[in-house]
Amino acid sequence: MATDQTVTTGMTTGVAERYASALFDLAKEQGQHVQVESDLVQLQAMLSESADLRRLIMSPSFSAADQAKALQAIAAKIGTSALAANFIQVLARNRRLFIASDVIKNFRLIAAKARGEVSADVTSAHALTAAQMQALKDQLKASVGRDITIQAKIDPGLLGGLIVKVGSRMIDSSLRTKIEQLKVAMKGTG
Repeated sequence: MATDQTVTTGMTTGVAERYASALFDLAKEQGQHVQVESDLVQLQAMLSESADLRRLIMSPSFSAADQAKALQAIAAKIGTSALAANFIQVLARNRRLFIASDVIKNFRLIAAKARGEVSADVTSAHALTAAQMQALKDQLKASVGRDITIQAKIDPGLLGGLIVKVGSRMIDSSLRTKIEQLKVAMKGTG
């Protein structure tokens, strides 16, 4: 039986996918898909780093006009392309900024698929360095046989190690999981 949260999550995921698909099609048609992806990656980085920005886009207490005005100023300051800036304004006017991260993730997945890349979700206890990301990409490419796009997330609760998901495959080498496995093994021998 689906919970209200499951239904809501499924609906917002579908909406985010439709927005991302529409933006990708428009950007591709105008030959701007690479620039728009770069702009969206930059916006996602800002969202990840700024609690105030996340609060602005997530809180219904800010009017759509206030959100649009603030995001327009941010887009102008960082030099966002006109297409990406207009798209952000559409999200604001339609009161859909709360799905911005999902739209960005879906746009990147669509763009990666169009380039023939496979997407990998990587969760680590702390941010990976550029060298670590490149080494991971190289290993995954050797394993999968295709170029890899990494969607990185940080979860300090992992304590150490990584969780890597590529398609339906998952590799969990996190310290948290190893400790849990050790606990189970010790209970069985006691």
